[in-house]
Amino acid sequence: MRIAQLAATRSTCLRRQVGAVIVKNKKVLATGYNGSPAGLQHCLDIGCLREEMGIPSGQRHELCRAIHAEQNAIVQAATSGVSIEGGILYATTFPCILCAKMLINAGVKEIYISEGYPDELSKSMMEEAGVVVHHMAISKIGDPIKDFPK
Repeated sequence: MRIAQLAATRSTCLRRQVGAVIVKNKKVLATGYNGSPAGLQHCLDIGCLREEMGIPSGQRHELCRAIHAEQNAIVQAATSGVSIEGGILYATTFPCILCAKMLINAGVKEIYISEGYPDELSKSMMEEAGVVVHHMAISKIGDPIKDFPK
């Protein structure tokens, strides 16, 4: 989870900084953070359309210029030719419905998160797909790691 927390510091989103790490057999396969697609202007530089329009968190994802942390991790794995099927996702925030559908199709069956997200459809689809979600507190560097999977 600390790696996901560190990845989140790279985020260029003005509303929420999210980091994600996909692990399999105790090896990091891919990381991601939320921000504009490669080569495009960042919200830090041009502002946030969703904020300007007053769109609540968890709604109208299509109006965001950023790609989510989970999506970036999936894309990183795909462009590197790495299968994430059977992998575990560590994310600082519960995945939205768009990310949930991608994670389900990619074969991720277990997710560790540190905070929730207001997306009931995502939660119900994850349950239906058999994806197990664990809540894990983010600790500070130097603190003992709790609830780490064996």
